[in-house]
Amino acid sequence: MKEDQILPSLTIPLPSIAGEEIKSKAKGLLKYLGPAFIVSVAYMDPGNFGTNISGGSRFGYNLLWVILWSNIMAIFVQILSAKVGIATGVGLPVHCGNFFSKPTNWCLWSIATVAAMATDLAEFLGGVLGFYLLFNIPLVWSAVLTGAITYLICHMQKYGQKIVERIITSMVAVISIAYVWEMFLSSPEWGQVAYHVAVPMLTPDSVLVAAGMLGATVMPHVIYLHSHLVQTRRTSDEKDCIHHLKMAKLDVFFAMNMAFIVNAAMVIVSAVIFNGNGLTVDSIEAAYMTLQPLMGNMAAGVFGLALLASGLSSATVGTMAGEVILNGFVGFDIPISIRRLITMLPGMAILIAGINPMSALITSQVVLSFALPAAIIPLMLISNKFTIMGRFKNSLPTNIMGWLIVSMILTMNAVLLYLIFTGQA
Repeated sequence: MKEDQILPSLTIPLPSIAGEEIKSKAKGLLKYLGPAFIVSVAYMDPGNFGTNISGGSRFGYNLLWVILWSNIMAIFVQILSAKVGIATGVGLPVHCGNFFSKPTNWCLWSIATVAAMATDLAEFLGGVLGFYLLFNIPLVWSAVLTGAITYLICHMQKYGQKIVERIITSMVAVISIAYVWEMFLSSPEWGQVAYHVAVPMLTPDSVLVAAGMLGATVMPHVIYLHSHLVQTRRTSDEKDCIHHLKMAKLDVFFAMNMAFIVNAAMVIVSAVIFNGNGLTVDSIEAAYMTLQPLMGNMAAGVFGLALLASGLSSATVGTMAGEVILNGFVGFDIPISIRRLITMLPGMAILIAGINPMSALITSQVVLSFALPAAIIPLMLISNKFTIMGRFKNSLPTNIMGWLIVSMILTMNAVLLYLIFTGQA
């Protein structure tokens, strides 16, 4: 009898213990989620809208494989960047400042600055066009509003990084829900989607857009930024750092695959709605206006909302990255208001000159494609230095993968230059 009375008392708490363990693991994971979601905004910014809409409307599903390959590259380089920050407690630009010679650092800083300007151009134009299309606010006032809201979000950093993470993650959710909804609404041919995701297809006239899609997906400025963002959760204990890196990998996996779905959805919607109706869309305004008769006012409104959320959130992340790059490479410390004003100038110039924003967006992303090696090569060199990384130094497979990615980007850029100079692109 005594044994029977004891057994129930031992078995009853077990489900409760299992539930508590699940809750504890979930809390442990949530503690580390955030930095990659800030970074992921750069992978679904207005530059992606420009290149993905152009790619889908001109070439249908053909360039979906570029999104997949670019996303794999993005996951790899963002994990590597996070590893540098977690292992050392120092951001990648600071390591570059200490590791390379002064002339090399000035060169890297110059390329990073041009890349940041190209990025800010896309982000700024996206926010401006979002306000203009959704609320019919004149472009000049839309520009002022975009700059003011971006400044306000950046200002929230003084209350802690997690507040900015929540704001950015909310905007990422808006972008994701908007485009996934439009993708299913457009009823694509899923067999063709699967085929073109898996099978590469490239023609001379699509190389420029493919390079733009690569530049829009793998972003130089957030390679530098990620190594800085992870430090708010870092401790000096080596075991904690090993666990932190595992959690950072999950953070990157979730965030980057969300970005992959959004980018693929942009190409798919454009392929079905524009290419499927024999339309080549050469501007974001045209994309918005064309969606209205083909999919209804709500679909066009959702597109405008996603563009606005993308522009505001990515402009914030671009400003944060600019600060990390300036301080790390050459020790500059420019007030955020002046920096925001400087980065707005190219976008304002394009609006005043009447240049097609879509063409400006695609060109800015091609510039980023050329700037990519200048961010990934220093990342590979520093993450493979035992005196810097200790036990976190790159493994042989990591080095092979990293240098293969660098080779692929350099090859694509070389092909693009050849096609441009021979008049084929």
